[in-house]
Amino acid sequence: MSEIKIVCQNKKARHNYSIEDTLEAGLVLKGTEVKSLRDGKANLVDSYAIIDGEEAWLLHFHIDAYSPATQFNHHPMRKRKLLLHKKEISKLIGKTQEKGCTLVPLKVFFKNGKAKIDIGIAKSKKLYDKRATLKKQEADREIDRAMKSRNR
Repeated sequence: MSEIKIVCQNKKARHNYSIEDTLEAGLVLKGTEVKSLRDGKANLVDSYAIIDGEEAWLLHFHIDAYSPATQFNHHPMRKRKLLLHKKEISKLIGKTQEKGCTLVPLKVFFKNGKAKIDIGIAKSKKLYDKRATLKKQEADREIDRAMKSRNR
C-alpha cells in the first residue's frame, strides 16, 4: 500500500480557479528542502508552474530554511524542477496555450517517501462565479443542517 502524507495545500486555488484536470508530478529538491517539507514548513500560496522549453518548473513555492543546517541551506523561493513525462509536458503545453489556462499547484505530499505535487490545469473564475460557488456551498450546508436536525 502506498502511504500518503500531505504536507501543504493551496486552499485558495479551488476558490479562485475552476480546475479542469490534475496531474501528479515529482519534485527535484535539495536535502534541506526535504527535511523542511517533512516538518511541514512550506507554503503554496501565490505559487504557479510554467513550461520552459521541454521542462516544467514550479515558481514562488516557499519552503522555509531548515534551521539545523546553517551554511548549506537552500534559498526558500528558488525555482524547482517538476518531474513529468514528455507526453504529459506536451499535453500541458497544449492546454496552457489556450486563453485563460494556467498551471496551479494544489497540494504537496509524500508518496512512498518521495515528494510529489498535484498540479491543476485551471481557468480563472470571474467574481460572479465565485459568488455563485459560495451561495451553492451555503445552500448545501443549510440542507445538511436541516437533514441532520430532522433525523434526530
